[in-house]
Amino acid sequence: MKTANRTARTGPRKVRLDTQKIIAAGLKVAAEHPSSAFSAKLLGVELGVDPSAVYRHFRSKSHLMEALLDELHARALHGITASHDDWRGRIQGLADGTLREYCAHPSIAAEAMTLTTHGPGELGAMELLLSSLTTCGLDEAGVLQHYSLISAYTLSMSSGIARARAEDGEPAGEQRGPERWVEGPLHVDPRTYPQIAHYSSRLVELDDHAIYLAGMNALLDAAERDAHKTR
Repeated sequence: MKTANRTARTGPRKVRLDTQKIIAAGLKVAAEHPSSAFSAKLLGVELGVDPSAVYRHFRSKSHLMEALLDELHARALHGITASHDDWRGRIQGLADGTLREYCAHPSIAAEAMTLTTHGPGELGAMELLLSSLTTCGLDEAGVLQHYSLISAYTLSMSSGIARARAEDGEPAGEQRGPERWVEGPLHVDPRTYPQIAHYSSRLVELDDHAIYLAGMNALLDAAERDAHKTR
């Protein structure tokens, strides 16, 4: 009878889920299966549950994606090493960290321009940008203007780069460096496209990471110039 009782209790173990366990599994799935679309089915496999079980903890897939995206923002913030008085270094650190986390989790990054998380990661990034631009010396109107420009640039460019890399078929688990901005070589008729022909060799040397950082530096230079005008 003892043997029979033990056998009767043997079967699939019930998996205990909580939000943090689901978020950790979601990030793992997004990192190991680079794609521009997040798979709830793969998340269920990773957790060992039917995917529908996840929605006992999240109202919808959008709610789940908000939580995953906010965790990426929190990770980007955590990686910043610049001191609080180094306003420029802190914004650059946030921009670089956002690109890094988005490229590591492209299916989550794909939601960045359509979801607002209102979570601690997103709020922390907003606070950092606003406080850094205030430290820069901008007046209130300038802070708001440059905040909107920098945040929109960071989210759109990081998301776009991450999606492009995922669609190129980056193997799971492989960390890859910057990608060329323009695929080459560019063979054009110089009589029709004289400027393309002139810059052809240099265009194909451009990479996405360098362009991203150059754009951010241009935005920070503009903020600094405006701050000097108000002093």
